[in-house]
Amino acid sequence: MATLQVTKDNFVETIENNDIVLVDFWAEWCGPCKAFGPIYEETSNKFSDVTFAKVDTEAQQELAATFQIRSIPTLMAFKEKVMVFSQPGLLPAEALTELVEKIKELDMDEVRKEIEKERQKTQN
Repeated sequence: MATLQVTKDNFVETIENNDIVLVDFWAEWCGPCKAFGPIYEETSNKFSDVTFAKVDTEAQQELAATFQIRSIPTLMAFKEKVMVFSQPGLLPAEALTELVEKIKELDMDEVRKEIEKERQKTQN
């Protein structure tokens, strides 16, 4: 599956309408981003059931600011509309494949329980 270019206009829709979404925040001038691009694209071809999105941080500065992107590339993953992963830096192909497989295996009921526990701790 080819990667999807995401903007502030279609970001929410992309997250809401797909079970698993990986988002690569990148910029044209970024050397590590250029190195990661082909790895990301190649991995997207292995997982037809996962949406691989890209956000150009230069063109989408508002979106990058919303997610407090301070370093690129930054990879985020959403499953069932919940952010389950966020990390700056280039991932090798094997690590990216392993990450996608782990995200697919996540029990979202357990994730939601953990999120609720953390939320309650911060309220007390």
